[in-house]
Amino acid sequence: MPNKIIIKKKIINFTKKIRIPGDKSLSIRWVLIASLSSGISKAQNLLMSEDVVATIKAIKKLGIKVFYNNQICKIYGAGIDGYKYKKNIIINAQNSGTLGRLIPGLLIDSPEKIKLIGDKSLSKRDFKRIADPLSKFGANFTLKKGYGLPMTFKGPKKLKPVKFIEKKGSAQCKSSVIFAGLKTHGKTIVKAKKSRDHTELLFKYLKLPIKVKKKNNFDIIEINKVKKIKPFNYNVPSDISSGAFFIALTILSEKSKLVIQNINVNPTRVGMLTILRKMGVSVSLVNKKLYKGELIADLNMKSPKTLKSINCPSNLNSGAIDEFLLIFLIAAKAKGVSYFKNLDELNKKESPRLKWGSKILKMMGIKTITTNNSIKIFGNPKLEIKKKIIIKNFLKDHRVFMSSVIAALSFGGEWHIHDKDSIKTSFPTFLKTLDKLKK
Repeated sequence: MPNKIIIKKKIINFTKKIRIPGDKSLSIRWVLIASLSSGISKAQNLLMSEDVVATIKAIKKLGIKVFYNNQICKIYGAGIDGYKYKKNIIINAQNSGTLGRLIPGLLIDSPEKIKLIGDKSLSKRDFKRIADPLSKFGANFTLKKGYGLPMTFKGPKKLKPVKFIEKKGSAQCKSSVIFAGLKTHGKTIVKAKKSRDHTELLFKYLKLPIKVKKKNNFDIIEINKVKKIKPFNYNVPSDISSGAFFIALTILSEKSKLVIQNINVNPTRVGMLTILRKMGVSVSLVNKKLYKGELIADLNMKSPKTLKSINCPSNLNSGAIDEFLLIFLIAAKAKGVSYFKNLDELNKKESPRLKWGSKILKMMGIKTITTNNSIKIFGNPKLEIKKKIIIKNFLKDHRVFMSSVIAALSFGGEWHIHDKDSIKTSFPTFLKTLDKLKK
């Protein structure tokens, strides 16, 4: 079968209630923390995407037993110091920046040299940003061209606690240092720009030795060595980053209504909802509850009659960093000029997403002014595409593929979107879920 999709007509209006698969960030973190626990942990609704499967394969190489049956994953944790380090271990993070950046923190005390590799896209991403702080613990790192994969590293005879200032708002870098702190005697301190806090919330729920002091623009996190992690069962909440595609489709489709059930609405993840409300979209969260540290709810919304342009405050960027391709599409239908700035992190994802967002809009006939870290979008509320558009050579970035599908279904035209298999990275059932909206 060809590895592309052809879309020739817009979606008609819909009123639907859907469930989204488990959150990718939480799924990966559960696998990693469960592997360090002392006993058997179980998970339901674990996202079995390529990123999560790569994480499971990684812990298996470290001697951890994993069984998956009847949609329940069991991990037999070996304890905080229970990994088995054989010679010449190679960890393949494939396309997963989360796995690639988090697991060196867990392996910071390895007595054997470990090689970390990834696919073509991941190999181009910046790993110096974790090698630099982790090397302060005493570990030795070697990176290709000084920043990329493959990366080799080996732990010291004795780890020493560090003080680290994280300035980019990267939850991956912050979490990697926190994991290393779990294995280090003494107090590790991280002063981190605001970013996703899934690691901290799970640590607090598990009563691990972590303290978080929240300031206006940053958090101060203290972590001490842990002796034991209790095994824990987890029903993974649904992923708002995956749900964002259907949120965007509802906004861009006239007279449509959508409910997404049991979705993770962690305050560090709902920047897109804040941006949409500023653009005139009504989104409500009902049935809110806390589940093992995370806030979950049912999300209710309907398509707005009009969309307002936005001068987007950059303090919302980190909470919406994975959703900006969709936000750009929504801005394309807004009345007036929208402006988004300080988005240089967007070009450091699986593909240079700011460049791709601008490229797709221009293909659609939308005027943009783009720099290396900002974009102005001249919206057209009456946009109707009547030409052929081909999307390819985007480094198999799953979010470029899925955002292009949403654009095709929302604005019309004939779209040929390549690398359909890219959705296996984060949302293997994306197209099946879309089919439910069409029925």
